[in-house]
Formats: sequence, C-alpha cells, structure tokens
Amino acid sequence: MSHFVAPSLLAADFRHLDKAIELVNTSDADWFHLDVMDGRFVPNISFGQFIVEQIAERAEKYVDVHLMIEDPGRYIESFARAGASGITVHAEACPHLHRVIQQIREAGVKAGVALNPHTPVSQLENVIEELDVVVVMTVNPGFGGQKFIYQSIPKIRQLADLIAVQNSRALIEVDGGIGLQNAQKVLEAGARVLVAGSAVFGADDPADVITRLKAIDANPLAYV
Repeated sequence: MSHFVAPSLLAADFRHLDKAIELVNTSDADWFHLDVMDGRFVPNISFGQFIVEQIAERAEKYVDVHLMIEDPGRYIESFARAGASGITVHAEACPHLHRVIQQIREAGVKAGVALNPHTPVSQLENVIEELDVVVVMTVNPGFGGQKFIYQSIPKIRQLADLIAVQNSRALIEVDGGIGLQNAQKVLEAGARVLVAGSAVFGADDPADVITRLKAIDANPLAYV
C-alpha cells in the first residue's frame, strides 16, 4: 500500500515562502504539513489562520493543519475557512476530545488526533473509528530539528493493531525527526504518512529527498 509524504513548511525559509510552496506543488510530495503553535501548549509560536490561508490559496495538494495549541475547539471553524483539508488536534489539549472531533467533521474537513511521545495509544480506543488520521509524535512537539525517538516504533505497531481491530480508516502519520535514515522503519511498522521538515528543507536538493522518501518500498505489517 502506498504512502504519503508531507513536507513541513515550519522548516522552510519564510523569507521565500513562495518558493517553498512551489517546491511542494511541483515535487512528488502529497501533502503540505502546517504546524500551528501558540507558545502555551508548546514552547514556541509559529503562525495562525492568516498564514494558513495564504499557503492554502496557492497549495495544489492536501493541506494538513496540525494545531499544537490549547483549547483547539475555539479555532476549528476558522482554520477550516482558512483552507485546511484536514485538522489535527492533540489529545492532551482536549478534555472533551470526542466533541472536538465532531466539530472538525462538522466543519467539513478530515479529522485527526495527535499523541505526544508520553501519551499511550489506549487514549484513542473510544474515538479511533471517528478519525481519518492519527499523528504519532516522534519528538517532543514545539521545535523542528529534533532527534527521532526510536521507542516510538513499537507505539506505531500498537496503533496499527488498534486500527485493524476496530476496522478504522485512520492513517498513521509520523511527525518528528523523520528522514531517509528511519522512514522505512516507520513505514514497516504501519505508518502511512511521513512528515519531514528539516530533512527536506535543510537538504541541498529538497525535491530529491522528497522523491526518495516517496520511493521507499516498505510493506506495512499491519496492512499485509
């Protein structure tokens, strides 16, 4: 089963954001990945609805908006209007997670939930059937360029098992420290979406890295 590559624009040079958008549009990438940070849920601030709207207007591919923010339910409709194709919220930021998932669906976009490295897969047992995407954070969220947490691989397998048992349509997305050195391992564990930031935009030839990530031939164990 094929997989998707989602370059994270957080790692791009925002002085030349138009070039980064064009790169993703013309490359073998499948999605744009946009990290929205509020400086409270994570210790960094990135951008909000206005920048998402500017990117979405030029994006020719799926716009994957990852809300690393407190109380994300307040902002679902505005990010959907800004052009998100899918919105992911953090389980840790949502005491009423099922209600927020319903909000995302009612806004007419795909629904995702992200899990921080310390958060167990079991937190999703009661909502997994409602999800289109589950994001496994393979670094602690908030900053790009961190090292991949290899203990995340058994967690991806566990999540793949949960998805199979409950017959969920959810795709497993991995976010954090992903590059050519570990992409095959996470795909073999059951991941279907690779978020790559520094590995792409820090490369001499970003389009080539995207092509190589897309070309990895890995047979996800959970889907055999």
